[in-house]
Amino acid sequence: MKLPETMRCITVPEPGGPEAMRPATAPLPVPGDDEILIRVQAAGVNRPDVQQRLGLYPPPPGASPLLGLEVAGEVAALGAMASGFFPGHKVTALCNGGGYAEYVAVPAGQCLPWPHGYDAMKAGAVPENFFTVWANLFDIAQLQPGESLLVHGGTSGIGLTAIQLALAHGARVFATAGTSEKCAVIERYGATAINYKEQDFGAVIHAQTEKRGVDVVLDIVGGPYIQKNIRALALRGRLVQVAFMQGARAELDLMAVMTRRLTITGSTMRPRSPAEKAAIAQSLKHKVWPMLEKGIVTPVIDKVFALEDAAAAHRLMESSAHIGKIMLHVAD
Repeated sequence: MKLPETMRCITVPEPGGPEAMRPATAPLPVPGDDEILIRVQAAGVNRPDVQQRLGLYPPPPGASPLLGLEVAGEVAALGAMASGFFPGHKVTALCNGGGYAEYVAVPAGQCLPWPHGYDAMKAGAVPENFFTVWANLFDIAQLQPGESLLVHGGTSGIGLTAIQLALAHGARVFATAGTSEKCAVIERYGATAINYKEQDFGAVIHAQTEKRGVDVVLDIVGGPYIQKNIRALALRGRLVQVAFMQGARAELDLMAVMTRRLTITGSTMRPRSPAEKAAIAQSLKHKVWPMLEKGIVTPVIDKVFALEDAAAAHRLMESSAHIGKIMLHVAD
């Protein structure tokens, strides 16, 4: 495959609103020894992209300065030590950055084959949400069959992924959303919906669990939700923080943590080492890919935009009106 010297991409010359993003032309990335170069067909849009665009979430050292944490496409070239794939292989990948472009270099361990029967758009909607949910719900929180889970932001990409994976593993799931339409979606996927604008989620949890509480809370809100989450947890419950849309600071009643032996934890995906991400990828390949291929769980796509319309995609993300994933079409 003869590669071009330049590629289309989206840049952010200065931090700002969605209008700060600019279609541009840049040189092709050069894959490192352990990387593969992917010709991107589809790229996912995620909340960390918005934070990076605003100048609040800088890429880690050595990562591409371009936005974009997940892609699907075909292998265009390999670094000297990269293995497991060949040019032309269809792959989906968790990127360290650089996904809003026609080509991106990604550590080989963070790449996986498309699930059988998937196209580029559907495959590209998998990595960020499934890596995040698997690592936090199952590696960190150790959610078990028969336990209960509360998911905030139930119709986000993270939320719908968590609902499906938890139910597939035999857990009981509650999820919050702010409209009747979104609550109906949550119910269709098999979870108990709580409209947080009309109901106190803590009161609903206590009523539904005979005052026991839930075993795990997966939260993207932070701020004022943190103390409420603690009150909603059962004995030896685990609060897992994966984002903080309403702030990273809160006042806590640590007595409840101590007397009920609670765990407060959380993680971000981007700063993890390539080895950690590769280990999560292998867990997904063996434990989740069969469920994707059988249709037991599936990524949910709300809307697809052209790469050049990334600003419109970010406006939709910031509106929170979407249900599931927002995607960019980069190439056929």
